[in-house]
Amino acid sequence: MLHKIFRQLVLPVVFLLTSLVTVAQNTVQPKYNNSSIYTGIEVGSKGVKMSIIEIGKNAQSTGAFNIIKDTSVNTDFISFSQPTFNATLDGLYGLYTKATKDLKVPSKRVFTVISSGVKMQAEKDQKTSMVRQLIDSFRNRINEPERMVEIVDVMQEARLSHLGIVPDKRRFTTFLIDIGSGNTKGGFFPDGMNTSNFKLFQLNWGTKSTFNEAEKRCDGDMSMSNFGKNLSRVLMNAENADIIYAVNSSGAYPLSDNIAVSGGIAWATATLMHPELIDNPVISITFDELVKFNEKLVNNFGALSADFLSSVADRPDLKEQIKQEVARVHKVFDQKSLMSGAGLLWKIMRQFESAFETKQFYLVKNGQVGWVSAYVDQTISK
Repeated sequence: MLHKIFRQLVLPVVFLLTSLVTVAQNTVQPKYNNSSIYTGIEVGSKGVKMSIIEIGKNAQSTGAFNIIKDTSVNTDFISFSQPTFNATLDGLYGLYTKATKDLKVPSKRVFTVISSGVKMQAEKDQKTSMVRQLIDSFRNRINEPERMVEIVDVMQEARLSHLGIVPDKRRFTTFLIDIGSGNTKGGFFPDGMNTSNFKLFQLNWGTKSTFNEAEKRCDGDMSMSNFGKNLSRVLMNAENADIIYAVNSSGAYPLSDNIAVSGGIAWATATLMHPELIDNPVISITFDELVKFNEKLVNNFGALSADFLSSVADRPDLKEQIKQEVARVHKVFDQKSLMSGAGLLWKIMRQFESAFETKQFYLVKNGQVGWVSAYVDQTISK
């Protein structure tokens, strides 16, 4: 079944690497024999994210893929103020040092990029020079003047995400939507067996940018009722002015049977909607479930607390696992941020809901590591 296939989260081609990484004891704990360890550090709209992944020898056929460490530092870089610049530089340096010094990952296996969301917002706000300044400051701080820090454009990031997240067996029937902090990107491969032709889907709306726009409209009154009212207006405007057109012009509707959504809000939504499936990296949901979840975010937020959701577990070990993961969600997203991201997800998915044709909707929890695997493969193939 598709759900089981998606659960493998197969990483493409990278398993062909046979070199080993020497890892000090008491640092990272490899799960597989004869594996390679890589790190991806991304400066996104909301902050800096780091994923350390282990790629097993037979990853493509067996799903031998293990997330060793996945962490982030929230710095709100797209505010483009001096304090957020400094916090982002500190976060970038701190995570790089954590990977190379503490976890002993060789610097040549650490990939650093600036996300397309940052690129787009910087161009919009005429702050591209601040992005360049961040890169130069980071190189100086780590004393690597030649360190590659690529500013990824939206087409490249969307294509890499698809190649890294969607398994080969569903490559040409899946429309991937990656909801980031500053933007949403994704797409699909319209020509069977041809991964060079990628049809891009993009929106200048993400979880953080949607929240920011609603916050601006609140005019200082951030009460839940006022925020909810203004968020509804922002989402309605985004749907009418951008989302409907973007989905229709993508051409994805008649060609894609499966709609896979990744990004931080996908992880958060999947975790809160189905805590009992805490070990499943991909969750199948219906549009109606998502609508009810959005209503619960506003009207019954207490039912999404770590204590309440962990009570569904019938085993003590699972109860604690759920409690920790739900607590992590609430540490990353507060109630208003969840409302913003899940509301955006709702408006996008609504364009694929039809009484005449059934689409399968999936939330990918570990999608943030997808670009790492594909970026590694692309880089070493050059």
